[in-house]
Amino acid sequence: MKYKLKINLLACWGDHVVGILIGLFLMPYVLNTVGDEQYGLWLFICSFAGYSGLLNLGFGETVTRFVAHHHARDETTRINQVVSVIGAVYLGMSVVLLSLAAVLAWLAPWLYDWGTTSITEVRWVIVLLGANVAVGMLGSVFGGVIIGLQRIDLERGFRTIASLARLGLTVFLLHREYALLTLATIFLLTTIVENACYLTVVFRQLPGLRFGRQYLNRETFKECFGFSIYALLENLASRLIDATDSIVIGVMLGTRYIIPYFVAHRLMTVIVQPLHLIGGVFMPRGAELGANKNHENLRVLVQKGLGISFLLTAGFFIGAWYFGGVVLETWLNRSYEQSHLILLILLGAQVVATPIHVLRGVLFGMGHVKVPALFYFVEAILNLVLTLILIKPFGIVGVALGTAIPIILVELCVMLPYALSLLHFRKAHFFQGVVIPQVLPLAALWGYSFAVALTFAISPSWVPVLLVAAGGGVVLGASWLASHFATKKWLPAQAV
Repeated sequence: MKYKLKINLLACWGDHVVGILIGLFLMPYVLNTVGDEQYGLWLFICSFAGYSGLLNLGFGETVTRFVAHHHARDETTRINQVVSVIGAVYLGMSVVLLSLAAVLAWLAPWLYDWGTTSITEVRWVIVLLGANVAVGMLGSVFGGVIIGLQRIDLERGFRTIASLARLGLTVFLLHREYALLTLATIFLLTTIVENACYLTVVFRQLPGLRFGRQYLNRETFKECFGFSIYALLENLASRLIDATDSIVIGVMLGTRYIIPYFVAHRLMTVIVQPLHLIGGVFMPRGAELGANKNHENLRVLVQKGLGISFLLTAGFFIGAWYFGGVVLETWLNRSYEQSHLILLILLGAQVVATPIHVLRGVLFGMGHVKVPALFYFVEAILNLVLTLILIKPFGIVGVALGTAIPIILVELCVMLPYALSLLHFRKAHFFQGVVIPQVLPLAALWGYSFAVALTFAISPSWVPVLLVAAGGGVVLGASWLASHFATKKWLPAQAV
């Protein structure tokens, strides 16, 4: 099991290394090809399209959780019931989604001032993005089965292939004329291919998997819905936190103000998303350990996940403090006022949020979904309210503060104590096993960053930026190893 967990983590990180490299190239390429106005409009439309994903009703996480749980008990019939029920729900929701996209496309001229973009192009973009979400929704049933079987390496492999295909098609086909339509078409085509791969491989991984009316029953639906309603609440909260910012900025300040905020938000996402995958990988593992009542290994698993995610997120924050402005300018070949400050605010909040994301993933796998989802939803509502309050006096920096403040307050002061209590984690053991081992490597990284920034004037080009980053990685890794062995020697071996 440890080998499978490591393979899955390596697959996730490998996929996101590819994603990071693609994003580092693709975003400035698209921005410079289509211009600020067109790209801002694309982000604005995609922010709305993201909300249509809520029609999955939270069943995506439900597939993963129940497949992992029933597979651990060798209950193939129960898996077939879960997959058939959720597949039927998603088929109905896809029809609703396509109908909604058609209505919005027809109403487009009256919904927003689209500037110089052709209304015909806007309408087709809305329809294609709706179809993209519908295909992804249906395919997520099979992707969820693969993840539930703890074959995340396969799921991530298909995602990587789709990302590379999206990159190649964008570079080959994108021009300023009909840019939005081209992007929407590329997204739909690659999504179709990716989810066709899920469908092809899932029956090989689970030969006993079957669909059919005989597996549809009310009891299974109630069981799945009882879990999914809170997963849906968490998805809604995530959309409110991530997608609403672009919508609020576009409506209250104009779409051209989205770009300086989005580039900082995008870089933050590129940094923390691979770390969030720890929680995603731990969810099916948590479901398995919870099903087998293996509480001791569960606490050890959580401690390791919390420690590494806190170390890496805090390390990235230190690097961003000293070199984030240079990285942004190198990446985009231009600079945007306030983007560095926004990056620091958003990434600082993630120093708290990312480790707790691991806790939330484990709790979801164990079936504890109600209270964490409610906490997250409260956080999202506070985010929206504070954003609307702060955007007028502080502009896009106020939007970043509106996002960061609720994250720190709710995650640190409410979610963390609740999760530790549920896992029978004593606070002293938490600090001893999670926080203390990271102090020395983070202090060493801070000293390294301070010395480099004081000694050298880093130019906005990739060679010096990558050399500085590599040096920081060596300092952090070496000092972590030293701290790890020192902690094992001087502190009790088991911190749980």
